[in-house]
Amino acid sequence: MNPLAVELNEQIQKLSPNTFACLSKLGKQMFFPKGILSQSAEAKKQAHKFNATIGIALEGGEPMHLAVTRKFFNNLTPSEIYPYAPPAGRPKLRELWKKKMIRENPTLKGKTFSEPVVTNALTHGLSIIADLFVDEGDVIITPDKLWGNYRLTYSTNKGAKMVTFPLFNKENGFNTDGLVQVMKEQGDKKGKLIIILNFPNNPTGYTPSIEEANQIQEAIKQQATTGTNIVTVSDDAYFGLFFEDSIQESLFGGLADLHENILAIKLDGATKEDYAWGFRTGFITFGTVSSDQEALYQALETKVKGNIRGTISNCPHVSQSVIEKILEDPEFKVNHAEKYEIMKGRANRLKEVLQQSKFDDLWSFYPFNSGYFMCLQLKTVNAEELRVHLLEKYGVGAISIGSEDLRVAFSCIEEGDLEELFELIYQATLDLTK
Repeated sequence: MNPLAVELNEQIQKLSPNTFACLSKLGKQMFFPKGILSQSAEAKKQAHKFNATIGIALEGGEPMHLAVTRKFFNNLTPSEIYPYAPPAGRPKLRELWKKKMIRENPTLKGKTFSEPVVTNALTHGLSIIADLFVDEGDVIITPDKLWGNYRLTYSTNKGAKMVTFPLFNKENGFNTDGLVQVMKEQGDKKGKLIIILNFPNNPTGYTPSIEEANQIQEAIKQQATTGTNIVTVSDDAYFGLFFEDSIQESLFGGLADLHENILAIKLDGATKEDYAWGFRTGFITFGTVSSDQEALYQALETKVKGNIRGTISNCPHVSQSVIEKILEDPEFKVNHAEKYEIMKGRANRLKEVLQQSKFDDLWSFYPFNSGYFMCLQLKTVNAEELRVHLLEKYGVGAISIGSEDLRVAFSCIEEGDLEELFELIYQATLDLTK
């Protein structure tokens, strides 16, 4: 093992035994090399005569570039567009995003958590977690209503065991008892658990209430007190799109310093919450209890940077520069609020449409109060057969999940078109039922 990895491991083990115990074999081996990037960083500060370290081209003191590309970026300088971004992301962007997190998550105020590291959107963050914390045979706990890419990332790629529990209880609230049961069963067997908490949920569009969020956090804490090493992953892809009486912040705030045996991780980004999907800019943030949190987070950041360096080298620069600027733009909050109201209007209108009694014999729907999606639970037809029939006869696209569930992304349907959309789904369901 590289001496740099050994040094990081010793530091992490000293400062947070739980975090060290949760590292995968690859995670323990990960380090950030003192090679080209570190030498270039030193040269950037001290090479006042000539700097011949980094592999880019300069011209007239600026990054060399094609004029044909420059015309598309009127409000960015060449240095904000063309050079490689730092492995952990633009420093100012990371600082601004952390301030945004504190502003939008009141529970984080006064707590010590890491500075966000830039990822190539949230899927990349999930992959980093897989590399650093998941070994073959490890257990990943998640509700049964989950984004299918979790299976590809953790089960297919890493050989982890996906263990699910029903998302909803009989009262159509979050199934805390189900979470407790699987944590106890798997925690007693494995001693290490990775729990994914995706709210607003994909595919159902559900976010727990404040009371349910407190119950979730208390249940995880109780499992941690038994000696189980736990990594919680708050997948906050749709953060901020809370339309009703649910928790209005991330579960990460309550988990970040809940217990020394819990390493809390937050994944978020501009991808969906700022309607910038193609920018591919996300963040990974850590929180836990430690005798020296800053030193621990620095060690974890170094391992994350090593993982980024060894896979994609760094994340796109130009999108980071744009997001950095919009976060400081006085129009940002106003623009964001306008889009939020549009999304909330679609969700509320959809709930009105779904109240029609003629739908009752054909489907029910899972509770939804946030995010991009809602999910029908079909009573009379197979979901995949309905999906294909909708597409072929009515020109309507939706996503089938298992045999009973049909996911509808109301985020991409204008409010005035929602009633027609569900009338077509109704007709297609009748076709197959008959």
